[in-house]
Amino acid sequence: MEKKNKIALVTGGSRGLGKDMALRLAEKGIDVVLTYHSKADDAQKVVEQIEQGGQKAAALQLNTGNIKSFDTFDSQLKDTLSSKFGTDHIDFLINNAGTGAYKLIEEVTEEIFDELLNIHFKGVYFLTQKMLLMMNDGGGVINISSGLARVSMPRSSAYAAMKGAIEVFTRYIAAEYGPRGIRANTVAPGAIMTDFGGGQLRSNEEMQKRVSSFTALGRPGVAEDVGGVVAFLCTEDARWVNGQRIEVSGGMLL
Repeated sequence: MEKKNKIALVTGGSRGLGKDMALRLAEKGIDVVLTYHSKADDAQKVVEQIEQGGQKAAALQLNTGNIKSFDTFDSQLKDTLSSKFGTDHIDFLINNAGTGAYKLIEEVTEEIFDELLNIHFKGVYFLTQKMLLMMNDGGGVINISSGLARVSMPRSSAYAAMKGAIEVFTRYIAAEYGPRGIRANTVAPGAIMTDFGGGQLRSNEEMQKRVSSFTALGRPGVAEDVGGVVAFLCTEDARWVNGQRIEVSGGMLL
């Protein structure tokens, strides 16, 4: 009987951190289903890159802030798993999709707050709830947090508060699903030069110098600094890592 590869679902996998996570997972011999919000072409390119390396991959559209769409997504995912991967289960869930909002506390509107809440906490909570029902025992959940949940930078209060909530939620997943052998961990990137938040760090040399000045390794991060850590957490080498927060920031504000 043919041994099936393990399968990881990566939200927001069409670019930036999510893309690198998907590629690094594939390098570990894990098949990948990635979601995208609007960039279908970019997502398909990632799928093709993974398939060229010998792994199976698929891309599905998902707005992680629209909780009412999750039933439809659940059905589409099951169809894709059956038709392309010959299974009805996944092994790993990586909750990566997100957006930024850089506002002082006095500038945060209820609309901004609710959007961040839905994408970064409520959506993650209820998508995870659904995916745990189709997760194989011995699988894992990796929630992407932020260095901003540890250090306080003005203009990030609402975003960082959601990430703080995710870190607590992660520990509860680990506690409640331990009997099924399911592990849950948080990966918290530091300042990374990607499209995130409108690519403000990547396009601002002054900001890059400032980040470099308070990072022990002396530079801002890039997407390729993070994906390998996520991939590691989905291997047997990380089988005893559970309920942990791993910051991947090059030593930011130690």
